[in-house]
Amino acid sequence: MDGQIKKDVVFVTFWLIVLKGQFFLPSVDTFNMSKTVDKVFKMLDAIVERIGEENVVQVVIDNAANYKAVGQLLIEKRKSLFWTPCAAHCIDLILKDFEKLEVHQVTIAKGRKITSYIYSKIILISMLRHLTKGKDLIRYAATQFAIAFLTLGCLNDHKMQLMTMFTSKQWSSCRFTRIKDGKRIQNCVLDSRFGHDVTICIKAAYPLIKFLRLVDSNEKPAMGFIYKAMDEAKEKIQVNFDYVKKRYISC
Repeated sequence: MDGQIKKDVVFVTFWLIVLKGQFFLPSVDTFNMSKTVDKVFKMLDAIVERIGEENVVQVVIDNAANYKAVGQLLIEKRKSLFWTPCAAHCIDLILKDFEKLEVHQVTIAKGRKITSYIYSKIILISMLRHLTKGKDLIRYAATQFAIAFLTLGCLNDHKMQLMTMFTSKQWSSCRFTRIKDGKRIQNCVLDSRFGHDVTICIKAAYPLIKFLRLVDSNEKPAMGFIYKAMDEAKEKIQVNFDYVKKRYISC
């Protein structure tokens, strides 16, 4: 669920986890429902009532402001119940905050311009896939903000192929080299500063993306395991910046 109404998020689903495994309960169509604290609380409280308060240990929902308020209302009414924010949503919000930092904001914007430009030209897509052996520059993920950093990872993985592409005879002979946008994209790809900034972004974000994949998997790791994985992600970020605090604290 999200704090805003989204066209691609129509149903709220409920699951029952017992000794024999996980069972699907109902779905609630929330497309035309405003996500106010009162309405969301009544919806979740009704589900708890249906299952039986004595059978519910934990409710996991997003940690947007309205859902935090809902969680507080639930635990105030249901004394034996725990509210837990969705770990995947928490990590996605951290990545969102990362994207607001200048180095990430500027680098992600450049990366998007590169991929958008290439994928808007059939001939450039063909050139790219020939050099990358069919691999693409855009990686999809479960969350919105992870995609931006995964795409930077793809740009980094294929930086040599991209440089080869934008210095090739095939590129120099096509009409895009004489167009302002084409020259701008070429300069961006060949800019060593851009490559350096991509590396900085990846060092900061990838440990969290690895953690995101863990908590968003179907393996349903235990809470203690999640805490350990988060500590490992923090440690990895410090290692990536050689434990120099001033290097990773702003990234």
